[in-house]
Amino acid sequence: MKKVTVSGKTVEEAVQAGLERLSAEAGQVDYAVIEEAQRGFLGILGGKPAVIEMSLKPDPIKEAKMFLRDTIDKMGITASIDSEEREEGTYLTISGADIGVLIGKRGQTLDSLQYLVNLVANRYSENYFKIYLDAEGYRQRRKEALETLAERLSQKAVRTRREVKLEPMNAHERKIIHTALQTIDTVSTYSEGKEPHRRIVVVPK
Repeated sequence: MKKVTVSGKTVEEAVQAGLERLSAEAGQVDYAVIEEAQRGFLGILGGKPAVIEMSLKPDPIKEAKMFLRDTIDKMGITASIDSEEREEGTYLTISGADIGVLIGKRGQTLDSLQYLVNLVANRYSENYFKIYLDAEGYRQRRKEALETLAERLSQKAVRTRREVKLEPMNAHERKIIHTALQTIDTVSTYSEGKEPHRRIVVVPK
């Protein structure tokens, strides 16, 4: 963590000098006053400047990427990490060969990594950060597969006139199913059970 000690005639001047030294804005730093300014005799002789210690606040996204990089390296996987800022949050995409181990069964390992990455980022921020983690386009492929599954099971529910229960899914995947079937007038959906065994039920109308 970069840290500087600076002085000025006043604390305000010292703060400004520190910001210039660190090439930072006020919201990007923390500082502590080491010594208050003291006026000299008759306001002229023997005065002491204000002294502060200033450091850059950790960047939540950088900290999250460093954690992810360290985790991937310790797993012995060679991969790159790209980041993209979108309106809904920050997307970190992992690319490389043989990264199936990072995805895991039905994306469970990827979901766990995403959870940990968000914990790390929000440890360093007063504002909530949302980070979405993907690997080689897995999220989009899974979304398309779930939408296809939703359509197929809705047809089965209508054909058999019986409720169809899906396998347990996490909240994000359940939302994809619910959304995919919202526009189909012949079925409705609801969720049952408790996490991590909560599932969707497709009901024919």
